Amino acid sequence: MPKSRIRKKDDFTPPPVKQQNIKLTTGRGWVAPLMLAMFLIGLAWIVVFYVTSGDMPVESLKNWNIVVGFGFIAAGFVVSTQWK
Repeated sequence: MPKSRIRKKDDFTPPPVKQQNIKLTTGRGWVAPLMLAMFLIGLAWIVVFYVTSGDMPVESLKNWNIVVGFGFIAAGFVVSTQWK
């Protein structure tokens, strides 16, 4: 029986690495600071209202100060939807 030829295989060369342009800044650097600021302002508003027995931050709003504080917190959640 005839002997078959041995094929020489080429050495493995990995495919060339493609250069990818990764843009790290998305232009939304304002979202996280604003979101945290809204949360903290809302929390501080409610805490100040309770600590001062309703005399501050706005005395004429009375118990509506709680709604204002939660409004700031809700605004923080709305801003958080823009975070990527």
